[in-house]
Amino acid sequence: MKGPLFYAKILLFGEYGIIKDSKGLSIPYNHFKGSLKTSNLGLDVLQKKSHVKVKEFTCFLKSIDSKVVCFDWDKVNNDLEKHIYFDSSIPQGYGVGSSGALVAAVYDRYAKDKITVLENLTKIKLQKLKLIFSQMESFFHGKSSGLDPLNSYLSLPILINSIDNIESTGIPSQNMDGNGAVFLLDSGLARKTAPMVSLFMENMKNESFNKMMKNQFISTTDMCVEDFLGGNYKNLFLNLKELSNLVFHNFKPMIPDHYKDLWLRGLNTNSYYLKLCGSGGGGYILGFTQDWIRAKKELSGYDIQSVYHF
Repeated sequence: MKGPLFYAKILLFGEYGIIKDSKGLSIPYNHFKGSLKTSNLGLDVLQKKSHVKVKEFTCFLKSIDSKVVCFDWDKVNNDLEKHIYFDSSIPQGYGVGSSGALVAAVYDRYAKDKITVLENLTKIKLQKLKLIFSQMESFFHGKSSGLDPLNSYLSLPILINSIDNIESTGIPSQNMDGNGAVFLLDSGLARKTAPMVSLFMENMKNESFNKMMKNQFISTTDMCVEDFLGGNYKNLFLNLKELSNLVFHNFKPMIPDHYKDLWLRGLNTNSYYLKLCGSGGGGYILGFTQDWIRAKKELSGYDIQSVYHF
């Protein structure tokens, strides 16, 4: 058995802001992918580890109310006997949706009466999928928005207007000859989402941090989303600089120490702007530049890869 492929995702905008109802924009990233597989030849060490995780995950799914989602347990048990595992190239703890892809794959294979990507995906259906995925993915993070699995399952860009208002969307076509680029910078450090989110929620109890989120961070994030979708790159980079600056001064624990100087260098030279990719703390850092060739020179020696050109 070789299952369908489920891709990684990149949250271009909305990290932490969507918790407080900012806009967000998430896109699939097909450079990394995963699928459910069984093997008659025995499993290697990594496959065995994945099989154990899938087994634990499916056991957890029994705790979800059947009114939310039902699973074909005969099929699950049959596959577990065949040592099913998730064959994935998506790096774990890097903010690109490794657990989300597994959640999407399990839902696709075992859910009864599932909502399929071939249907007319109304906002009500998208919201239902998001609810299902949030409960499923809570196994991995303690609390989940459900957006990562949703993006992986649909393999479409997702526009988050608010927590209760999401829709699939189109993004401007890539221009592979363009000078601008969105890129990933590898920090070389895996991290866990839950501690970072807990730290953010603790920070929200601070009056000045709360005020910054309401008066600056959310509005700047919203403008970035609108500028990107509208292809208004001049305004986008003005707002990106503001967003990068806000993150640098207010989310320092989420920025790996040895990348803080690099972050500041981008702000000072305007050759690139960095922002968190997901919850931060390690994994990938997301970058934007209007001059990809210059940015590559300035970041030579670092592991970077472009994901979108304009």
